Amino acid sequence: MDLKRFARSFKAMLSARALHMVASGVLMVVLARVLLTQTEYGLLGAALAVMGVVQLFTDLGIAKAAARYITEYRETNPSQVPHVLRAAVVYRLAAIGVVGGLFALLSGHVARVVGQPEIGPLLVLGAGYVAVHSLFTFSQVLFQGYNRITYSAAIRAVGSVGRLLLAVVFVLLVGGAVGALVGYIVGYGVGAAVGLGLLYRKCYRDADRDEPPEDGLTRRVARYSVPLTATRGANILDKRVDTILVGYFMNPVAVGYYYLSKQIVDFIHSPAASLGFTLSPAYGEHKAEGETDHAAQIYETTLKYILLLYIPAAAGMVIVAEPAIRLIFGEKWVGAVPVLQVFAAYVVLQAVSYVTGDALDFLGRARERAVAKGGGSVGNFLLNLVMIPAFGVVGAAAATVITHTAVLAVTLWVIHAELSLSVGELVRHLAAVVAVTAAMSAAVYGILVQIAGIPALVVSVLAGVAVWAGLSVAGGLLDLRRVRTILT
Repeated sequence: MDLKRFARSFKAMLSARALHMVASGVLMVVLARVLLTQTEYGLLGAALAVMGVVQLFTDLGIAKAAARYITEYRETNPSQVPHVLRAAVVYRLAAIGVVGGLFALLSGHVARVVGQPEIGPLLVLGAGYVAVHSLFTFSQVLFQGYNRITYSAAIRAVGSVGRLLLAVVFVLLVGGAVGALVGYIVGYGVGAAVGLGLLYRKCYRDADRDEPPEDGLTRRVARYSVPLTATRGANILDKRVDTILVGYFMNPVAVGYYYLSKQIVDFIHSPAASLGFTLSPAYGEHKAEGETDHAAQIYETTLKYILLLYIPAAAGMVIVAEPAIRLIFGEKWVGAVPVLQVFAAYVVLQAVSYVTGDALDFLGRARERAVAKGGGSVGNFLLNLVMIPAFGVVGAAAATVITHTAVLAVTLWVIHAELSLSVGELVRHLAAVVAVTAAMSAAVYGILVQIAGIPALVVSVLAGVAVWAGLSVAGGLLDLRRVRTILT
């Protein structure tokens, strides 16, 4: 792998994710603490969960399938690449037209089916949201296939900033959750327009299209999208249906607690998501060149750093959740604390999934991943049906952790079968990370019990970072020279 190209792409995507984190964090605080009531915030979260499920049928795994074939043909037959892109665009626009039209007609009925008629006015706008968000993500994934991650990063940055600014503007102009959703739609619409424009100018307009498409090319793209659609459907069930079920069994305030906790977790996941998105095309390139040992080395190094970053982060999240929620979002959101603490385990599981799942797709093992995700999502749905009535929002979080553990175990086994990982070395690394985490947690907790308020939170976090960094470097877990090389 070209280290300079990777470093440039990773820094671009990490910068875009960092901007997304800041924009999402500011928007989260402004909406939850200032502009919306708990009920309005919960209704917005419930509506976005429903629209996320609907978007599955507009996406259908086409973008990821096209990205996989673009990556492959860039190495073997570049003349076929523009044909893959054109097929993907046609498929996506057709799906958006059909699904968006049906959803616009049936939105009121959908609100009643999920037991939340209060979100009906929001779902009326749902077709617009589904269309623009689908196109917004589409262009990012296609640029991933071209291994032009800087463009994916630019599109994400535009959409993130646009959503922040326009959501606030439209809440002030229109009011409530409806105003926030209108801002989301316009913000993502700007990002989608930028993405499609860049795809045309940078990847299609000047491409050589003299050679006709291979026989069955579009059919192969559609066929490979089937397991990817199943995987995405499983992700939707994991990330959206639990929120819908909380609203069905409980009330908008409970949805607000759950939705806020999930947003915080997504905020924390940005570095892992950036790394996984940036590295995934490299696995496909190395496999196409017969260099699976290089792919294995990349994955093992990535996994080590993910564990070193996220296991301590999860432990810290458990310890500081209560004072952080109270100080940042206000006393009314303290009910979200136990949910966030349970989600600490999910932070680690999902971070590893981010650097594993896309790798399997580009290695041609999308079917196995889809089977694992499909089984896990069904299990998650069934477990939520039992645990939400029994334990409330905490039960929903626990169900997510349990099923994600099982799914991750299967996907790790698949990638080990593909790349022959050094299991013993990874286990030793994990043990060392746990030891560092224990020392860091003791330092953070010791400060929190001695000092109160914002100073305690700030000092404890800084002390935890210092202990983690010092022990990681001293123990050889963190190679500062390598990190410096990538960043500079």
